[in-house]
Amino acid sequence: MKISQNNKRSLLYTAVILAVIVLDQFTKQLAIEHLKPIDTFPIIPDALHLTYVTNYGAAFGMLADHRWIFLAVSTIAIVLMAAYLYYKRDEHPVLGVALSFIIGGGAGNMIDRTLMGYVVDFVDFRLINFAVFNVADIFVCVGCGLMFLWLFKFAEFDDEKKPAAPAVSEQNEASDDASDR
Repeated sequence: MKISQNNKRSLLYTAVILAVIVLDQFTKQLAIEHLKPIDTFPIIPDALHLTYVTNYGAAFGMLADHRWIFLAVSTIAIVLMAAYLYYKRDEHPVLGVALSFIIGGGAGNMIDRTLMGYVVDFVDFRLINFAVFNVADIFVCVGCGLMFLWLFKFAEFDDEKKPAAPAVSEQNEASDDASDR
């Protein structure tokens, strides 16, 4: 039995999504087991620490008391992106990887919100006093970056497929030629 190119891509993107979820959940479990008891571990003092944080809100802890909103919005967004990925799986692979990263990262954080009521964050980049984040957040951000790359470098829009309209001077010449007859 031969697997079609579209099915190969679907399987590849599904594997990427699952790998992102597994990596995210694995690193969060390590953070719970090893960082929660000690609070923080400096990798590069005052620059990069591993710090256990529970985030009850969205990005940067915003809207912490509205968990049901995040679950609903996340579910809808993940389903819509997955459907789009399935129907556009024959597009440029950068789009497929971008959507796979975003879906996997979103699902990883949604699993935390569903099971624990909060998201576990642990990457603490203190050099610029940035918010603490996790592996799922990294994949969502990289996926968004890849999406912009695809959009500006590889995407084909309908306007590019349509033949260019003749310039005004060409239209005037054509009408002049017709009136000369």
